[in-house]
Amino acid sequence: MSHIFDALQRSGLEQTGIEYPDMVAVATKVFEGPANADASTIPLDCPSVPVSVSPADRLVFLTEPESLAAEKFRFLSVRMRQLRQSRSLKTVLVTSTIAEEGKSLVSANLAGVLARRKKHKVLLIEGDLRRPVLARQFGLDTRSDGLSELLQRDVQAASSIYHLEQADFWLLPAGQPPTNPLELLQSGRLAALVKQLAVGFDWIIVDSPPLLPLADTSVWIRLTDGALLVVREAITEKTPLQRGLEILKKTDLLGVVLNACSDGNHHTYYQRYAAGAKAASSLPKTL
Repeated sequence: MSHIFDALQRSGLEQTGIEYPDMVAVATKVFEGPANADASTIPLDCPSVPVSVSPADRLVFLTEPESLAAEKFRFLSVRMRQLRQSRSLKTVLVTSTIAEEGKSLVSANLAGVLARRKKHKVLLIEGDLRRPVLARQFGLDTRSDGLSELLQRDVQAASSIYHLEQADFWLLPAGQPPTNPLELLQSGRLAALVKQLAVGFDWIIVDSPPLLPLADTSVWIRLTDGALLVVREAITEKTPLQRGLEILKKTDLLGVVLNACSDGNHHTYYQRYAAGAKAASSLPKTL
């Protein structure tokens, strides 16, 4: 997971004409800022469930919090907060051009690091009704009600949203795959649901279907504040990427996240740096 900063930096500059200031200064300001006051108004009587993940799921914010990958996701969360200083940004779409590029991986880890900020309430929506994977990755019963049921039946949203205990954020799973996913997403119920949920959470991350060849993601784009496009080294091809960028309007694109980057130099450096920092933190305090 590399080159995240450069992509978002360029995106912000192109859209606003404002170049971001020094990273440390901005990060300090962002993390000290007040949390969204609206978050306390949502009735958080959702079921609380334990999380069961394995290293193979690559949910590094939980399984490898001191790894380079986890650090990259923390950097990404800071960039998202920076973008929020210059534009309205709460509901973020995470998508890719085709399948198997890592959009669900990025969605889950981004939600996890955003939730680490004290008092911030983060909701992760499994917006891919055709090939959902997040509920399984977090060890939830894949037969549980979710977004599909909310869009088909008149039920309370809280009954289908689950608080993930170890992750400390909320998940709205896809639910049972419907026979007409696009028609379901295009119903007025989805827009009303997103608007309702936005009142109670500081961040909403939507893991959407790929841009190609389906039209499902075009519905989500209209309902979110911006999109992150995930590309994967040695997997994403130039032509599909160009077509995906054409689908996303320039104003909708927050930035591009390069997944599975094979930059060995950064990895080696971080291992040495992290080890030194850990050793230093264990030293006794002196007056």
